[in-house]
Amino acid sequence: MQELLNSDWLSHEFLGNTVADYILSAAILLFGLLFNTLLSRMLSGLIYKLGSRFWPESELPEFRRLLVQPLEVLVFLVFLYLAFQVLNYPVQPEDLKAGDPFLKTFLLRTYQVFVIVALTWVLLRFADFVGLVFQHRNERSASKLNEQLVPFFKDFTKVLIVIFSFLIMLGSVFGVNVTGLVAGLGVGGLAVAFAAKESIENLLASFTIFLDKPFMAGDLVQVGEMIGTVEKVGFRSTRIRTLEKSFVTVPNKLMIDKPLDNLTLRTFRRAKFDIRLTYNTTSEQLRAITREIQEYVDQHPRTNQDTRVRFLTLTPDSKDVMVLYFVDTMDWFDFIDIKEEINYKIVEIVEKHGADFALPTRKLYLHQPEDKPEPMQEKSYVGGADLE
Repeated sequence: MQELLNSDWLSHEFLGNTVADYILSAAILLFGLLFNTLLSRMLSGLIYKLGSRFWPESELPEFRRLLVQPLEVLVFLVFLYLAFQVLNYPVQPEDLKAGDPFLKTFLLRTYQVFVIVALTWVLLRFADFVGLVFQHRNERSASKLNEQLVPFFKDFTKVLIVIFSFLIMLGSVFGVNVTGLVAGLGVGGLAVAFAAKESIENLLASFTIFLDKPFMAGDLVQVGEMIGTVEKVGFRSTRIRTLEKSFVTVPNKLMIDKPLDNLTLRTFRRAKFDIRLTYNTTSEQLRAITREIQEYVDQHPRTNQDTRVRFLTLTPDSKDVMVLYFVDTMDWFDFIDIKEEINYKIVEIVEKHGADFALPTRKLYLHQPEDKPEPMQEKSYVGGADLE
């Protein structure tokens, strides 16, 4: 045993490295694999302590959940570099030459790409955590603006991180002249702008939404014929949950180009419709019906004093009474419940005074030929049905 230890077999070289170098490299890799998770958690805790003044202690578990996995990859890459550093193989990026073996160049550049990707992953997770911190803080405030801004700027920051990481990768790994590339993009920017015209318009529209604030996340809005609650405003589009519970994605450009009604900002909700009564309804019945409907709606606890019930129109088929009132509520479902209650009462008032609701009617005159002189007949139709 002593002879084995005293032997010089550890100094034997194989592929330009001694056996001792290979053992040390394997030991470093084994150490990194065994303590990778532990070191990653310790590193995440250290990062947390350095920035603990920006977020409460209770959010440490969420921070670790976000950062531990990318830090494990980054720590493993560090140990991988240290393991190969003891071997006579690694070279620095500036030492690479055109005549170097392809395998050596390929492995080194691949390693550099993985390191940049791991660092980018850490930064993206850190951006997620910062967004989570501000989201928790926003839950304790009454402002809805932060609730809309936090997701937007979190996504915007992550896009910038990816773009800068990609440029750094091109410059440091592949030796691309980034300054010249950016200048070249300026020349071709016009073509790119035309190709991405819609996306650029939607991006600018998103900034317009944040600056002008026509609506915020959680508001009930009407865009064209669609009514729904705004759930999120993104770079390109706005997500709306409709009253039918469907999830609609609307381009931001349409949100600012079309007339938009923010129903949440209403102080009252308006209800306006006509009651169509038959021509058999007398003037006394009309006065009694309009007066009683007016009194009922005025006295309703959920309406204001701007109610108008008027005998407004004479149509070919009916005598129309206009009903206009405002309900003191912001909730759509509460509004339709109150409207239903008032509609039932209107039907009861009309029936109480012996009046009938009119249906669409038309008259058809039948003319007989001259060789068969018969008196002209008249037929009346109500809703398409022959009354005779």
